[in-house]
Formats: sequence, C-alpha cells, structure tokens
Amino acid sequence: MTTPRQRYRRGPLAAAFGGLAAATLAVTLAVPAAAAGSTLQAAAAESGRYFGTAIAASRLNDGTYTTIANREFNMITAENEMKMDAMQPSRGQFNWSSGDRIVNWARQNGKQVRGHALAWHSQQPGWMQNMSGSQLRTAMLDHVTQVASYYRGKIYAWDVVNEAFADGSSGARRDSNLQRTGNDWIEAAFRAARAADPGAKLCYNDYNTDNWQHAKTQAVYNMVKDFKARGVPIDCVGFQAHFNSGNPVPSNYHTTLQNFADLGVDVQITELDIEGSGSSQAQQYQGVVQACLSVARCTGITVWGVRDTDSWRASGTPLLFDGSGNKKAAYTSVLNQLNQGGTSVPNPGNPTPTPTQPGTTPTPTPTQNPGTGSCTATYSEGQKWNDRFNGTVTIRANTAISGWSSTVTVRQPQRIIATWNGSPTWDSSGNVMTMRPSGSGALAAGQTVSFGFTVQHNGDWTWPTLTCSAS
Repeated sequence: MTTPRQRYRRGPLAAAFGGLAAATLAVTLAVPAAAAGSTLQAAAAESGRYFGTAIAASRLNDGTYTTIANREFNMITAENEMKMDAMQPSRGQFNWSSGDRIVNWARQNGKQVRGHALAWHSQQPGWMQNMSGSQLRTAMLDHVTQVASYYRGKIYAWDVVNEAFADGSSGARRDSNLQRTGNDWIEAAFRAARAADPGAKLCYNDYNTDNWQHAKTQAVYNMVKDFKARGVPIDCVGFQAHFNSGNPVPSNYHTTLQNFADLGVDVQITELDIEGSGSSQAQQYQGVVQACLSVARCTGITVWGVRDTDSWRASGTPLLFDGSGNKKAAYTSVLNQLNQGGTSVPNPGNPTPTPTQPGTTPTPTPTQNPGTGSCTATYSEGQKWNDRFNGTVTIRANTAISGWSSTVTVRQPQRIIATWNGSPTWDSSGNVMTMRPSGSGALAAGQTVSFGFTVQHNGDWTWPTLTCSAS
C-alpha cells in the first residue's frame, strides 16, 4: 500500500469484467440470532477467520479511533511503521519505536499482528535506493533477517515481498532495483524470513491480482505454484483489494481466491477498501466477504484503515466507518454476511472429515446428468470438513444456447448454506436450489461455466443430484 504522499497511480482494470453485486457471488441462509456476532471480529470468528485493520501509531491517542479498533478488529497491520524506510532509516540503525508501539498495543489488547512489509521496491530508505547489485541484495536480506528476528514470535504473518509484479498485460516482474539483483531475489527473501522467524506465516502481497483472467494474476499464480513445487517457504498470498468504480470487484474474484488456495497456500484479503457510498458500496463489500467465506483457506480480511478520514483514499470514503466513527451501510452488509456464515477454516491438524458412522464412507450419486435441451451439468466434489463440504457444478453447452438454469437437490437434513458465481432461488422445502447465471447465460457450443456451493451435511455425505435446462 502506498501512502498519500508517495501514492502512484494504479491503472483501472478493464471494466468489462463488471462489478460484483450482492447476487453475483452468494446467497446464504441466516444462522440463529443467538449465534450472531455483534462485532466484525466476533462474527468472523464464527467460521474461524479474523477481521483486521491497519493502524497508524500517530492515531493511538485518538479515543474514538482506538475504541473502534479494539472493539471491531482482532488482526492489526502497521500502516507504515514497519516498512523498510521506517524500520531502518540509516544503514545498520534500526528504529523500532513506532513499530513496537503498534505491536505492543495489539498484543496488550489480545490481537494478532500482520507484519507489513519486509522487502519492497517502494518506501525504501534513501541509502538503499542508491544501491544496486550484490551490495543491494546483501542489504535487503540483512534487513529481512534483522526485522523478522526482532519480532520473532510476535507476528502472525509477514508480507515478505510486496508488489513485485508489473501491471498491464506482460505478466512480467516489476523493473525495480531489487529485481535487477537477480530473478531469485523473491525466493531469497522468503528463505531468509523463514530462517529468521520460522513460526510466522510467510506471504506474498500485491494489488490488481483480483481478476483471474489478468496477466498479473497469472504471473503471481505461476510463481507461487513454482515455489510450492520446489519447496520455497511460502504459506500465503495477500490480495490488497483496492477497488473503485473503474476497478470494481470482478465477478470471478472467488475463482481467483480458490485457485490460489488450491496450490496449498492460505489466501488473505490484506488491504481492503472500496471507494463509494450507500448500497452500491455495501454490495461490493458484501461480495468480497462472500468470496472469502466460500474459500476454506481464505483465513481473514483486513480493511486498510478504521474511519474514512483515516484512509489514504479519504476523498473516496472507502471504509466501514465514517469520519465521525459511525457505522456505514457497508459495515452492516459486512457484519450480516459474516453472520450468515460460510465455509469454515479447517483445522490444519484435522483436515479430513469424520464420517458419521465409523468405517463407512458416503455413497455418491452420479456425477453427471445428461441434461435437457442442449446443456449438461457435471458435479465435482470440493473441499470437505467435519460439518460441511463444497461442490462445483460445471454447465456445458452441447450446442449454442442463449441461457441456462440448473437445479441442485440436496437430501434432508442437508442444507445449502453458501453459493457463488450465480443467482440462486429455492423451492418451499429449501432442498431444491435453482441456479441461473447472474448475467448473460449465452454459451457457444462446447463452452462451459461453473458455479459452486457449500452444503452443511448434518451427517449425510451424499452428493446432490443435478439437472440442466437450456434455452
């Protein structure tokens, strides 16, 4: 994230992918009122997630600011105080005071801390900006080691490397002084961070990686895939999620999160802010939360600031509280969505669900329905936990079609509790869901589209049955 005084312009993504309205991703069934969390952190905790914010040390004397931060959030990120220029303003001379103030405030109030950021082309101290080659590489790795070692045991996750890929269609690394030290500099930073703080999660963090179809997203994905294949220590990927009218939440946002998670890393929304106001802003926020809740390894969400007036984009009123500290419509939509639930974060020590009858396994229904007209619906099993499982339905057009609908039928006592990538309706029993496309349902012959859902199984692991109808 860039500060207002150092802000550079980020080009808007193609508007053709459209905004993410509330119906685009999910409709979820309400949980009993007794289970509802009254704050963001309490509601997120119902599914094992955190809900965090970025804090500025200079505002910790503001009572309204700290009251909101303490009440609503349980993960804290230093806005600027732990970046390279703040941590090591002169070579070999570290200034821990502001970073310590934030870390100590967080820990004294029972919160966890995300460390941001160890290595970045921006907000480097002047002495580092003048370096190059092996001298710069050594200085960068020393900084990573010293800072991660100093805070060892106090940090939940580090943004080890920040914003290392270029915008645009090239899919290339950003041309920075760090990149010019060698293409392996990111890997070297991750290995140094693991050695310095083996207990912290190590993340790569970037912006404009939200749309799955974009070259930058694909480039980061391929790097993470390569790192996992070669044993480079990477545990998570952070999606900054800075949105506005020219760069709305993409309709395939859930797909992006899920595809990264499928590589075996956690995904975290790290710097969320959405410019706008009223119901439009509220729907965008709701869509982001829905996407995270539908991906088991989306472990938490951090908004980049407390009140609109605290934001680096204050003129766009992008946060959940107004300048006076009042809850906005966006806050209510986020809280309600968190309380409606989603896919729980799995326990890493017990990732496999326990069958209701020891020694038995569920008997699946057929995975494919021939369909009617000219489309076919195919079911794919997704991730599973003790109380629920994910499923994906792929609609294939056997001939060119102008629209489609698919019914998904679950058996009592199963319930569909979350959906994404479509507009669902239910029959009176609640067991038959009809999914229709959120936008145009036109597909060329052989073209496919997918939607997904989460089933709370209540002891019955049987797969849903499907139909497909085309027009």
